[in-house]
Amino acid sequence: MIKFLVRALFATLPLTVFLNLSTSVALAQTTYEPTTESLSKHEVPDWFKDAKLGIFIHWGVYSVPGYAPLTGELNKVIAERGWEYWFENNPYSEWYYNSMKLEGSPTYKYHRTTYGEGFIYDDFIPRFNAAITNWNPSKWAKLFSKVGARYVVLTTKHHDGFLLWPSTTINQPGRVATRDIVGELTQAVRQEGMRMGVYYSGGIDWSFKDTTITDFNTLVGAIIQEKAYADYANAHWRELIDRYQPSILWNDLGYPIGQANEIMAYFYNRVPDGVVNDRFDLGGQLGLHFDFSTPEYSQLTQIQPLKWESTRGLGYSFGYNQNDTDLNMISVDELVDLFVDIVSKNGNLLLNVGPKADGSISEVQLERLEGLGKWLDVNGKAIFGSRYWIRAEDLTPERIRVRYTTNEGKLYVILLDEPTFEKVTIPGVILPKQAKITMLGVGRKLEWQQSGQNLSIALPHKSLVKKAPAYTLEISGMPL
Repeated sequence: MIKFLVRALFATLPLTVFLNLSTSVALAQTTYEPTTESLSKHEVPDWFKDAKLGIFIHWGVYSVPGYAPLTGELNKVIAERGWEYWFENNPYSEWYYNSMKLEGSPTYKYHRTTYGEGFIYDDFIPRFNAAITNWNPSKWAKLFSKVGARYVVLTTKHHDGFLLWPSTTINQPGRVATRDIVGELTQAVRQEGMRMGVYYSGGIDWSFKDTTITDFNTLVGAIIQEKAYADYANAHWRELIDRYQPSILWNDLGYPIGQANEIMAYFYNRVPDGVVNDRFDLGGQLGLHFDFSTPEYSQLTQIQPLKWESTRGLGYSFGYNQNDTDLNMISVDELVDLFVDIVSKNGNLLLNVGPKADGSISEVQLERLEGLGKWLDVNGKAIFGSRYWIRAEDLTPERIRVRYTTNEGKLYVILLDEPTFEKVTIPGVILPKQAKITMLGVGRKLEWQQSGQNLSIALPHKSLVKKAPAYTLEISGMPL
């Protein structure tokens, strides 16, 4: 009977789930201990190196007001105006609860004008639970798969402490969604052949410790260290791991000291090919293990030997912001440029989508997702499964910005600017005589000539090339 049930189970599993289980079994030979020495033996799996593109989802109670000022991008604002200005004018709508308490701030004024003095944050909870009734997780999963994403990361609990799954460990009754959003989305994502990851605010939980953050010092001081909270957060992580077996643990804003190693070992011993981000350790001060780093709204200038993942919103916020327009959103051209640059330097892009409370995604976000997906339909060979080359970038004599990737013995030269000449010169590339060059999406073989250390390539006639954010030259025959 047991054998029959096992066979029946595997018969109903999507292929990707079966492969994930098979991989986990193969990797399960290592038993991890809750020490940095033991955890450091964990290697970043190929699936994460191959994936390149993930979709981040910030969705919760803050999606109901869906408001934040359009202050600017994180690092630019802090560099120019400082932390106090950032928090007073916080463009992250998911920080609504904190921002609405800062007297005189744009969010403080908006909240009182729109909802009145007596309307508290928890009054949004029934509105959110009513709005999610018609949410269709399959629609999201199909959209993200069409864009080209290989994994999805969902905020299971943000700083407000509201839970998106029916936890058995609840701090404040009522601060939980009426649907198992984590479970339903996990199933839909895996049915589309993608991996599922879970975000958890490990350091801050305003339902547990109601702090008001106004600058960097109060941010650090808001990270909870009490044993009761550590037990609470540990129970949540174990529950998420056991119930959903996520491929990614995406912690945020630190974690109670002395607890993170236990969670990582627990995770690896159950999901051996899973990965863990670097934010259990705020600022890297504790020297904790991680599989990949997570710069936010920033680009790195050089190839990184260790895997990394850049994360950002399509606008200035992660949560839905009703103020977003084309003017403050990243354009499709800028998005493709950013993505290609990240991949050329050994990075992934975790691109955020902020749905409205009812689960719908705004047109300005959809336009950018669809634009990226169309480009990847043509140029995906240069991205998915690729690795970085000996250098990431060049500027041609024609003033065209170039990025490089390699995949299955081929070199991909990605032109980030539209060529205005009949030829393009790639510096420092010497090819064997049998090498062949094509432009993805065009197909026909291109003529090329070696001029000393430079490679001169005759580009296809403009009538054969559709206008695009970037153009990819595929070289069969690696440089000498």
